[in-house]
Amino acid sequence: MKKSGGFFQLADHGTTIKREVTAGVIGFFTIIYIVAVNSLILSEAGVPFEGAVIATILTSFIGCAIMAFWANAPILLVPGMGLNAMFTYTFVHAMALSWQEALGVVAVSGLIFFLVTVTKLADWLNASIPSVLKEAISVGLGFFLMLIGLEKGGLVVRGEHSILAMGNLGEPAVLLTVLTLIVTIIVFLKGIQGGFLWSILFGTIAAWVMGLLPEVGDTSFSFAVYGDVFSAFSLSKWATVPFWSAVFSLTMVLIFENIGLVHGHTEFAGRPDKFKRALQANAFSSFSSGILGTSPTVSTVESSAMIAAGGRTGLTTLTTGVLFLLSVFAIPYMKLIPDMAIAPVLMMIGSLMIQNIRHLDLTDLTDAIPALFIIVMIPFTYSIADGIAAGFILYPVLKIVMGRGREVSKLLWIVSLLFLFNFVLHYA
Repeated sequence: MKKSGGFFQLADHGTTIKREVTAGVIGFFTIIYIVAVNSLILSEAGVPFEGAVIATILTSFIGCAIMAFWANAPILLVPGMGLNAMFTYTFVHAMALSWQEALGVVAVSGLIFFLVTVTKLADWLNASIPSVLKEAISVGLGFFLMLIGLEKGGLVVRGEHSILAMGNLGEPAVLLTVLTLIVTIIVFLKGIQGGFLWSILFGTIAAWVMGLLPEVGDTSFSFAVYGDVFSAFSLSKWATVPFWSAVFSLTMVLIFENIGLVHGHTEFAGRPDKFKRALQANAFSSFSSGILGTSPTVSTVESSAMIAAGGRTGLTTLTTGVLFLLSVFAIPYMKLIPDMAIAPVLMMIGSLMIQNIRHLDLTDLTDAIPALFIIVMIPFTYSIADGIAAGFILYPVLKIVMGRGREVSKLLWIVSLLFLFNFVLHYA
Protein backbone atom coordinates (compact mmCIF):
# COMPACT_ATOMS: atom_id res chain seq x y z
CA MET A 1 0.00 0.00 0.00
CA LYS A 2 1.43 3.34 -1.08
CA LYS A 3 2.09 5.78 1.72
CA SER A 4 0.76 9.33 1.56
CA GLY A 5 2.86 12.43 1.95
CA GLY A 6 2.05 14.82 -0.88
CA PHE A 7 4.44 16.04 -3.53
CA PHE A 8 7.56 15.59 -1.38
CA GLN A 9 6.46 12.12 -0.19
CA LEU A 10 7.03 12.98 3.46
CA ALA A 11 5.44 9.81 4.81
CA ASP A 12 7.50 7.65 2.50
CA HIS A 13 10.64 9.33 3.86
CA GLY A 14 9.52 8.96 7.48
CA THR A 15 9.46 12.69 8.14
CA THR A 16 7.02 15.54 8.84
CA ILE A 17 6.43 19.09 7.62
CA LYS A 18 7.65 20.49 10.94
CA ARG A 19 10.89 18.50 10.83
CA GLU A 20 11.56 19.43 7.20
CA VAL A 21 10.90 23.14 7.71
CA THR A 22 12.97 23.20 10.89
CA ALA A 23 15.88 21.55 9.09
CA GLY A 24 15.53 24.08 6.28
CA VAL A 25 15.71 27.00 8.71
CA ILE A 26 18.84 25.50 10.28
CA GLY A 27 20.35 25.09 6.82
CA PHE A 28 19.61 28.73 6.02
CA PHE A 29 21.39 30.10 9.07
CA THR A 30 24.29 27.75 8.39
CA ILE A 31 24.82 28.99 4.82
CA ILE A 32 23.48 32.58 4.73
CA TYR A 33 27.03 33.93 5.09
CA ILE A 34 27.54 33.01 1.42
CA VAL A 35 25.54 36.05 0.28
CA ALA A 36 28.03 38.55 1.68
CA VAL A 37 31.18 36.48 1.11
CA ASN A 38 30.41 35.49 -2.47
CA SER A 39 29.35 39.02 -3.42
CA LEU A 40 32.53 40.58 -2.05
CA ILE A 41 34.71 38.09 -3.95
CA LEU A 42 32.78 38.67 -7.19
CA SER A 43 33.02 42.44 -6.72
CA GLU A 44 36.81 42.10 -6.83
CA ALA A 45 36.36 40.78 -10.36
CA GLY A 46 34.45 43.92 -11.28
CA VAL A 47 30.89 42.69 -10.81
CA PRO A 48 28.78 45.51 -9.25
CA PHE A 49 28.44 44.59 -5.59
CA GLU A 50 24.69 45.12 -5.34
CA GLY A 51 24.18 43.15 -8.54
CA ALA A 52 26.37 40.36 -7.19
CA VAL A 53 24.26 40.22 -4.02
CA ILE A 54 21.01 39.86 -5.97
CA ALA A 55 22.62 37.30 -8.29
CA THR A 56 23.81 35.26 -5.30
CA ILE A 57 20.37 35.34 -3.67
CA LEU A 58 18.45 34.48 -6.85
CA THR A 59 20.92 31.74 -7.82
CA SER A 60 20.67 30.19 -4.37
CA PHE A 61 16.86 30.34 -4.42
CA ILE A 62 16.55 28.88 -7.92
CA GLY A 63 19.22 26.25 -7.25
CA CYS A 64 17.46 25.10 -4.09
CA ALA A 65 14.11 25.06 -5.91
CA ILE A 66 15.54 22.92 -8.73
CA MET A 67 17.01 20.49 -6.22
CA ALA A 68 13.73 20.38 -4.29
CA PHE A 69 11.41 19.72 -7.22
CA TRP A 70 13.65 17.66 -9.52
CA ALA A 71 15.57 15.52 -7.04
CA ASN A 72 13.46 15.90 -3.87
CA ALA A 73 16.72 15.84 -1.93
CA PRO A 74 17.87 17.83 1.15
CA ILE A 75 20.90 19.33 -0.59
CA LEU A 76 21.69 23.05 -0.75
CA LEU A 77 22.84 24.58 -4.03
CA VAL A 78 24.65 27.90 -3.58
CA PRO A 79 27.66 29.55 -5.25
CA GLY A 80 30.64 27.49 -4.16
CA MET A 81 33.58 28.71 -2.14
CA GLY A 82 36.71 28.04 -4.15
CA LEU A 83 34.87 28.35 -7.44
CA ASN A 84 34.17 32.02 -6.75
CA ALA A 85 37.90 32.42 -6.09
CA MET A 86 38.62 30.63 -9.36
CA PHE A 87 36.23 33.03 -11.13
CA THR A 88 37.84 36.17 -9.73
CA TYR A 89 41.50 35.40 -9.18
CA THR A 90 42.14 32.91 -11.99
CA PHE A 91 39.80 33.81 -14.86
CA VAL A 92 39.67 37.57 -14.38
CA HIS A 93 42.92 38.53 -12.63
CA ALA A 94 45.30 35.88 -14.00
CA MET A 95 43.80 35.07 -17.42
CA ALA A 96 42.66 38.65 -18.13
CA LEU A 97 39.06 37.74 -18.99
CA SER A 98 36.43 40.36 -18.22
CA TRP A 99 33.85 39.40 -15.61
CA GLN A 100 31.27 39.15 -18.38
CA GLU A 101 33.49 36.72 -20.27
CA ALA A 102 34.07 34.76 -17.07
CA LEU A 103 30.28 34.45 -16.73
CA GLY A 104 30.30 33.07 -20.28
CA VAL A 105 32.80 30.46 -19.11
CA VAL A 106 30.46 29.57 -16.23
CA ALA A 107 27.48 29.15 -18.58
CA VAL A 108 29.37 26.98 -21.08
CA SER A 109 30.99 24.86 -18.34
CA GLY A 110 27.63 24.41 -16.64
CA LEU A 111 26.06 23.29 -19.92
CA ILE A 112 28.83 20.75 -20.50
CA PHE A 113 28.48 19.56 -16.91
CA PHE A 114 24.75 19.07 -17.44
CA LEU A 115 25.29 17.12 -20.65
CA VAL A 116 27.75 14.90 -18.79
CA THR A 117 25.19 14.17 -16.06
CA VAL A 118 22.51 12.98 -18.51
CA THR A 119 24.92 10.43 -19.97
CA LYS A 120 27.09 7.71 -18.45
CA LEU A 121 30.15 9.93 -18.79
CA ALA A 122 29.82 11.19 -15.21
CA ASP A 123 30.11 7.65 -13.84
CA TRP A 124 33.03 6.89 -16.16
CA LEU A 125 34.90 10.02 -15.10
CA ASN A 126 34.26 9.34 -11.44
CA ALA A 127 35.59 5.80 -11.79
CA SER A 128 38.62 6.71 -13.93
CA ILE A 129 40.07 9.54 -11.81
CA PRO A 130 42.05 8.31 -8.76
CA SER A 131 40.49 9.37 -5.47
CA VAL A 132 43.85 10.74 -4.34
CA LEU A 133 43.70 13.40 -7.07
CA LYS A 134 40.07 14.30 -6.35
CA GLU A 135 40.76 14.69 -2.63
CA ALA A 136 43.86 16.75 -3.38
CA ILE A 137 41.73 19.28 -5.29
CA SER A 138 39.57 19.91 -2.21
CA VAL A 139 42.66 20.29 -0.01
CA GLY A 140 44.29 22.67 -2.49
CA LEU A 141 41.12 24.76 -2.62
CA GLY A 142 41.17 24.90 1.17
CA PHE A 143 44.72 26.27 1.27
CA PHE A 144 43.78 28.77 -1.45
CA LEU A 145 40.82 30.07 0.57
CA MET A 146 42.98 30.34 3.68
CA LEU A 147 45.55 32.36 1.75
CA ILE A 148 42.87 34.70 0.40
CA GLY A 149 41.45 35.12 3.91
CA LEU A 150 44.88 35.84 5.38
CA GLU A 151 45.49 38.48 2.70
CA LYS A 152 42.07 40.12 3.01
CA GLY A 153 42.50 40.31 6.77
CA GLY A 154 46.00 41.79 6.55
CA LEU A 155 47.62 38.91 8.42
CA VAL A 156 49.78 38.16 5.36
CA VAL A 157 51.28 40.82 3.08
CA ARG A 158 53.78 40.94 0.25
CA GLY A 159 57.23 40.71 1.80
CA GLU A 160 60.24 42.89 1.08
CA HIS A 161 62.70 39.99 1.22
CA SER A 162 60.25 37.14 0.63
CA ILE A 163 57.13 36.40 -1.36
CA LEU A 164 54.93 36.67 1.74
CA ALA A 165 55.44 38.18 5.16
CA MET A 166 53.52 38.62 8.40
CA GLY A 167 51.21 41.62 8.50
CA ASN A 168 51.51 44.42 11.03
CA LEU A 169 49.72 43.17 14.14
CA GLY A 170 49.83 46.69 15.53
CA GLU A 171 47.31 47.92 12.97
CA PRO A 172 43.73 48.14 14.31
CA ALA A 173 42.31 46.44 11.21
CA VAL A 174 44.65 43.45 11.59
CA LEU A 175 43.92 43.18 15.31
CA LEU A 176 40.20 43.17 14.49
CA THR A 177 40.78 40.33 12.03
CA VAL A 178 42.54 38.32 14.75
CA LEU A 179 39.77 39.02 17.26
CA THR A 180 37.03 38.07 14.80
CA LEU A 181 38.95 34.92 13.83
CA ILE A 182 39.03 33.84 17.46
CA VAL A 183 35.28 34.40 17.74
CA THR A 184 34.71 32.50 14.49
CA ILE A 185 36.66 29.50 15.74
CA ILE A 186 34.88 29.51 19.10
CA VAL A 187 31.33 29.66 17.70
CA PHE A 188 32.20 26.91 15.23
CA LEU A 189 33.73 24.61 17.84
CA LYS A 190 30.74 25.14 20.10
CA GLY A 191 28.44 24.13 17.25
CA ILE A 192 26.35 27.32 17.40
CA GLN A 193 23.82 27.34 14.56
CA GLY A 194 24.61 30.07 12.06
CA GLY A 195 28.02 30.51 13.65
CA PHE A 196 29.60 32.12 10.60
CA LEU A 197 26.75 34.63 10.39
CA TRP A 198 27.22 35.56 14.04
CA SER A 199 30.97 35.99 13.58
CA ILE A 200 30.39 38.28 10.59
CA LEU A 201 27.95 40.34 12.66
CA PHE A 202 30.47 40.51 15.50
CA GLY A 203 33.25 41.67 13.16
CA THR A 204 31.00 44.30 11.59
CA ILE A 205 29.82 45.69 14.95
CA ALA A 206 33.39 45.70 16.27
CA ALA A 207 34.52 47.56 13.14
CA TRP A 208 31.79 50.13 13.74
CA VAL A 209 32.91 50.61 17.36
CA MET A 210 36.55 51.01 16.21
CA GLY A 211 35.63 53.34 13.36
CA LEU A 212 36.78 50.85 10.71
CA LEU A 213 33.60 50.41 8.70
CA PRO A 214 34.07 50.94 4.96
CA GLU A 215 32.94 54.30 3.59
CA VAL A 216 30.04 53.36 1.34
CA GLY A 217 28.24 56.68 1.20
CA ASP A 218 24.60 56.24 0.27
CA THR A 219 23.22 52.92 1.52
CA SER A 220 20.05 53.14 -0.55
CA PHE A 221 19.45 50.30 -2.96
CA SER A 222 17.72 49.80 -6.29
CA PHE A 223 16.98 46.52 -8.03
CA ALA A 224 17.70 48.29 -11.31
CA VAL A 225 21.43 47.67 -10.82
CA TYR A 226 20.81 43.96 -11.39
CA GLY A 227 20.03 44.81 -14.99
CA ASP A 228 23.77 45.23 -15.54
CA VAL A 229 24.46 41.71 -14.23
CA PHE A 230 21.57 39.53 -15.35
CA SER A 231 22.35 37.81 -18.65
CA ALA A 232 25.54 39.88 -18.90
CA PHE A 233 27.62 36.83 -19.85
CA SER A 234 29.73 37.22 -22.97
CA LEU A 235 30.91 34.62 -25.48
CA SER A 236 32.93 37.16 -27.46
CA LYS A 237 36.17 35.22 -26.83
CA TRP A 238 34.74 31.81 -27.61
CA ALA A 239 37.35 31.32 -30.37
CA THR A 240 40.34 32.05 -28.09
CA VAL A 241 42.58 29.68 -26.15
CA PRO A 242 42.12 31.40 -22.74
CA PHE A 243 38.34 31.02 -22.96
CA TRP A 244 38.39 27.28 -23.64
CA SER A 245 41.24 26.80 -21.20
CA ALA A 246 39.03 28.32 -18.53
CA VAL A 247 36.02 26.26 -19.65
CA PHE A 248 38.00 23.03 -19.50
CA SER A 249 39.45 23.75 -16.05
CA LEU A 250 36.13 24.84 -14.54
CA THR A 251 34.29 21.86 -16.02
CA MET A 252 36.78 19.44 -14.51
CA VAL A 253 36.45 21.04 -11.08
CA LEU A 254 32.63 21.12 -11.29
CA ILE A 255 32.42 17.46 -12.20
CA PHE A 256 34.92 16.07 -9.70
CA GLU A 257 33.94 18.26 -6.76
CA ASN A 258 30.19 17.82 -7.12
CA ILE A 259 30.23 14.09 -7.79
CA GLY A 260 31.96 13.68 -4.45
CA LEU A 261 29.69 16.12 -2.62
CA VAL A 262 26.41 14.77 -4.00
CA HIS A 263 27.46 11.18 -3.37
CA GLY A 264 28.35 12.01 0.23
CA HIS A 265 25.08 13.87 0.91
CA THR A 266 22.78 11.26 -0.62
CA GLU A 267 24.56 8.52 1.32
CA PHE A 268 24.30 10.53 4.56
CA ALA A 269 20.57 11.02 3.97
CA GLY A 270 20.18 7.30 3.39
CA ARG A 271 18.91 7.80 -0.16
CA PRO A 272 21.71 6.93 -2.59
CA ASP A 273 19.00 6.38 -5.22
CA LYS A 274 18.69 10.17 -5.52
CA PHE A 275 22.31 10.63 -6.64
CA LYS A 276 21.67 10.92 -10.38
CA ARG A 277 18.82 13.42 -10.21
CA ALA A 278 20.60 15.46 -7.52
CA LEU A 279 23.71 15.67 -9.70
CA GLN A 280 21.59 16.73 -12.67
CA ALA A 281 19.93 19.44 -10.58
CA ASN A 282 23.38 20.59 -9.51
CA ALA A 283 24.59 20.77 -13.10
CA PHE A 284 21.57 22.68 -14.40
CA SER A 285 21.88 25.11 -11.51
CA SER A 286 25.57 25.64 -12.39
CA PHE A 287 24.55 26.46 -15.95
CA SER A 288 21.92 28.96 -14.78
CA SER A 289 24.53 30.65 -12.55
CA GLY A 290 26.27 32.07 -15.60
CA ILE A 291 23.01 33.59 -16.81
CA LEU A 292 21.97 34.90 -13.41
CA GLY A 293 25.37 36.55 -12.90
CA THR A 294 27.49 34.60 -10.44
CA SER A 295 30.10 31.85 -10.14
CA PRO A 296 28.78 28.27 -10.25
CA THR A 297 26.72 26.60 -7.56
CA VAL A 298 27.83 23.45 -5.74
CA SER A 299 26.17 20.94 -3.44
CA THR A 300 27.56 22.72 -0.43
CA VAL A 301 29.00 20.87 2.55
CA GLU A 302 26.61 22.79 4.83
CA SER A 303 23.87 20.49 3.52
CA SER A 304 25.05 17.99 6.12
CA ALA A 305 23.71 20.32 8.84
CA MET A 306 20.20 20.05 7.38
CA ILE A 307 20.42 16.28 6.99
CA ALA A 308 21.72 15.90 10.54
CA ALA A 309 18.73 17.98 11.71
CA GLY A 310 16.34 15.47 10.13
CA GLY A 311 15.85 16.89 6.64
CA ARG A 312 15.10 14.12 4.15
CA THR A 313 13.20 15.70 1.26
CA GLY A 314 13.13 18.67 -1.07
CA LEU A 315 10.81 20.52 1.33
CA THR A 316 13.85 21.16 3.51
CA THR A 317 15.78 22.60 0.56
CA LEU A 318 12.81 24.66 -0.64
CA THR A 319 12.44 26.18 2.83
CA THR A 320 16.04 27.36 2.73
CA GLY A 321 15.56 28.71 -0.80
CA VAL A 322 12.53 30.79 0.19
CA LEU A 323 14.44 32.23 3.15
CA PHE A 324 17.24 33.17 0.74
CA LEU A 325 14.68 35.08 -1.32
CA LEU A 326 13.47 36.95 1.76
CA SER A 327 17.03 37.96 2.63
CA VAL A 328 16.90 40.44 -0.25
CA PHE A 329 15.61 43.01 2.24
CA ALA A 330 19.01 43.00 3.99
CA ILE A 331 20.91 44.05 0.84
CA PRO A 332 21.31 47.76 1.76
CA TYR A 333 23.27 46.79 4.88
CA MET A 334 25.64 44.29 3.26
CA LYS A 335 27.84 47.05 1.85
CA LEU A 336 28.81 47.88 5.43
CA ILE A 337 30.48 44.52 6.05
CA PRO A 338 34.28 45.03 6.20
CA ASP A 339 36.97 42.66 4.94
CA MET A 340 38.01 42.00 8.54
CA ALA A 341 34.63 40.35 9.17
CA ILE A 342 34.75 38.22 6.01
CA ALA A 343 38.40 37.11 6.12
CA PRO A 344 38.05 34.84 9.21
CA VAL A 345 35.16 32.97 7.56
CA LEU A 346 37.32 32.32 4.50
CA MET A 347 40.11 31.02 6.72
CA MET A 348 37.75 28.76 8.66
CA ILE A 349 36.11 27.31 5.55
CA GLY A 350 39.56 26.75 4.08
CA SER A 351 40.69 24.90 7.20
CA LEU A 352 37.63 22.64 7.02
CA MET A 353 38.38 21.77 3.39
CA ILE A 354 42.02 21.04 4.26
CA GLN A 355 40.84 18.34 6.67
CA ASN A 356 40.22 16.14 3.61
CA ILE A 357 43.96 15.53 3.63
CA ARG A 358 43.27 12.78 6.19
CA HIS A 359 41.71 10.76 3.36
CA LEU A 360 44.91 10.80 1.30
CA ASP A 361 46.98 7.64 1.23
CA LEU A 362 50.48 9.01 0.72
CA THR A 363 52.35 5.72 1.07
CA ASP A 364 52.63 5.29 -2.70
CA LEU A 365 54.82 8.14 -3.96
CA THR A 366 53.49 7.84 -7.51
CA ASP A 367 50.14 8.85 -6.01
CA ALA A 368 51.44 11.14 -3.30
CA ILE A 369 53.69 13.40 -5.39
CA PRO A 370 51.01 14.42 -7.96
CA ALA A 371 48.52 14.97 -5.14
CA LEU A 372 50.94 17.14 -3.18
CA PHE A 373 51.74 19.17 -6.28
CA ILE A 374 48.03 19.91 -6.72
CA ILE A 375 47.77 20.96 -3.08
CA VAL A 376 50.83 23.21 -3.24
CA MET A 377 50.49 24.65 -6.73
CA ILE A 378 46.89 25.88 -6.36
CA PRO A 379 47.71 28.49 -3.67
CA PHE A 380 51.30 29.14 -4.79
CA THR A 381 50.34 29.90 -8.40
CA TYR A 382 47.10 31.61 -7.36
CA SER A 383 45.49 29.44 -10.03
CA ILE A 384 43.20 26.50 -9.36
CA ALA A 385 43.41 25.49 -13.02
CA ASP A 386 47.22 25.39 -13.11
CA GLY A 387 47.41 23.53 -9.80
CA ILE A 388 45.05 20.80 -10.99
CA ALA A 389 46.85 20.54 -14.32
CA ALA A 390 50.21 20.03 -12.62
CA GLY A 391 48.97 17.01 -10.70
CA PHE A 392 47.00 15.47 -13.55
CA ILE A 393 49.96 15.70 -15.92
CA LEU A 394 52.47 14.41 -13.37
CA TYR A 395 50.38 11.39 -12.36
CA PRO A 396 50.60 9.37 -15.63
CA VAL A 397 54.22 10.42 -16.16
CA LEU A 398 55.30 8.92 -12.84
CA LYS A 399 53.27 5.76 -13.46
CA ILE A 400 55.01 5.26 -16.82
CA VAL A 401 58.49 5.92 -15.39
CA MET A 402 57.89 3.29 -12.70
CA GLY A 403 56.59 0.77 -15.24
CA ARG A 404 53.00 1.01 -13.99
CA GLY A 405 51.36 2.68 -16.97
CA ARG A 406 48.54 0.14 -16.97
CA GLU A 407 47.22 1.69 -13.75
CA VAL A 408 46.24 4.80 -15.70
CA SER A 409 42.78 4.51 -17.26
CA LYS A 410 42.20 5.50 -20.87
CA LEU A 411 39.90 8.32 -19.84
CA LEU A 412 42.51 9.68 -17.42
CA TRP A 413 45.06 9.60 -20.25
CA ILE A 414 42.71 11.77 -22.31
CA VAL A 415 42.10 14.22 -19.47
CA SER A 416 45.84 14.47 -18.70
CA LEU A 417 46.71 15.06 -22.36
CA LEU A 418 44.05 17.76 -22.56
CA PHE A 419 45.59 19.47 -19.53
CA LEU A 420 49.03 19.24 -21.16
CA PHE A 421 47.69 20.56 -24.47
CA ASN A 422 46.03 23.40 -22.56
CA PHE A 423 49.38 24.25 -20.90
CA VAL A 424 51.21 24.25 -24.25
CA LEU A 425 48.68 26.52 -25.94
CA HIS A 426 48.40 28.89 -22.98
CA TYR A 427 52.11 29.35 -22.24
CA ALA A 428 53.74 28.76 -25.62
